[in-house]
Amino acid sequence: MATAYFSWAEQTITDFSDDVINAAYDQGYLFRREAKGFMYQTRSVRIDLSKFEPSSENRRILRKTEDLTMETVALPYSEYHWSVGKLAKDFYDTKFGAGVFSANKVKELLTDAEKSNYNMLFRYGPVACGYAIARQTNELIHYAYPFYDVERSPNDMGMGMMVRAVLYAKEQNKKYIYLGSAQRPGDTYKLQFQGVEWFDGKKWHHDTIELKQLLQTT
Repeated sequence: MATAYFSWAEQTITDFSDDVINAAYDQGYLFRREAKGFMYQTRSVRIDLSKFEPSSENRRILRKTEDLTMETVALPYSEYHWSVGKLAKDFYDTKFGAGVFSANKVKELLTDAEKSNYNMLFRYGPVACGYAIARQTNELIHYAYPFYDVERSPNDMGMGMMVRAVLYAKEQNKKYIYLGSAQRPGDTYKLQFQGVEWFDGKKWHHDTIELKQLLQTT
């Protein structure tokens, strides 16, 4: 089953320099997993890290997941094992329905630089229990495809992973971290960060109340 994406436009780039990627993301485009260079313009969500400081809610999530560790690994992933692809498939089957994300596609994204738009992996432990596939440039990080063991992870695992990625991006002096798109009511969890912005097809906005109202009608 293919995933339905909300988009205004699509493009395929062949120049993968940081400047070209940064400019595309600033125009609301995000990489997608279908093919090398494929991007779609959508209701993108990002955090202006110059305005970000952990909120009381962010700190609560960190406390509730205090045993969670995080490291970054460059892609292609030399330690790839079939169990990683299965973990991702099981996660997306549980969260979004069967067939949304195949184990073979996860393997391709993590191991084949000729077919993948992503160059970094967040790995969460202490025993590898969660991952997030990402794109990094000199200016941004796109936190794209997170997955973890739903059965054995704490209730706040997903947010614990994301908050740590946001903190990492700020520590690395990135300008932005992109959190994907806002397409459905459940995407409002991405809006609980200081400095959050969203793209309306023409410009970036800071008013999250407007976006929440928009998502409720989606």
